[in-house]
Amino acid sequence: MKETNITLYQAEWCPYCARVREAMTDLLLDYKIVNVPRAHSERTLLTELFGKTGIPSMIDGDVKIADDDDAIIKHLKGRYGK
Repeated sequence: MKETNITLYQAEWCPYCARVREAMTDLLLDYKIVNVPRAHSERTLLTELFGKTGIPSMIDGDVKIADDDDAIIKHLKGRYGK
């Protein structure tokens, strides 16, 4: 496993989040998961951090990517890929 400072904000039922988790597994990344509530109105932490409530969202050090699985995967492959 590669040590990282990644936190993924996600939900187990979300197919876009599953894509990101799969990419992280493929890259052998160690990361923290924060499961968010199903209701957007209850996702106050996401609003505070990103200004929106969509998932998956990720913080990797000083990089924040909100509500965009493709952008997250591109970032991960660029930063941690072989």
